[in-house]
Amino acid sequence: MYHFSRAIYRDLAPYVLEEKRSAQHESNRTLLLRECESAIERLMTDRRYFARPSRTLFNDVRPYFSIADLPRVYVTIDRNIQLALRFLAQMPDYAQEASGIPRHCHAMTRKGQPCQRQPLPANDYCPSHQHLIETFDDLELADIAA
Repeated sequence: MYHFSRAIYRDLAPYVLEEKRSAQHESNRTLLLRECESAIERLMTDRRYFARPSRTLFNDVRPYFSIADLPRVYVTIDRNIQLALRFLAQMPDYAQEASGIPRHCHAMTRKGQPCQRQPLPANDYCPSHQHLIETFDDLELADIAA
């Protein structure tokens, strides 16, 4: 996944404005790299809840570019994010994510601690917490009742 964030950075680095704000300690290029890495890391670890990764990254890095370069910036970000999403979709969803971090259930135990069991491949919950999955049917019934 490192390659996707670096590809975005390499494509966009020539267009970064060199000036930085007065309160900013780091260069715009460093901030661009950090934003790219954090977006790809979130995509890797939390992609089911990361609704619009291209748009989010674009909004985070927009201040580092001139207005004339913004269309090119968005196209570059969107292309690379779509490639990363296709790569993640092809990966098996076993006990570990692409980062090598073991997956764990998203539920909380009765004592208020995060559940440490591994979730089933189809969702984010272990067999004990399958009742917490919200389906579209449940959401539609709730909307109809309201």
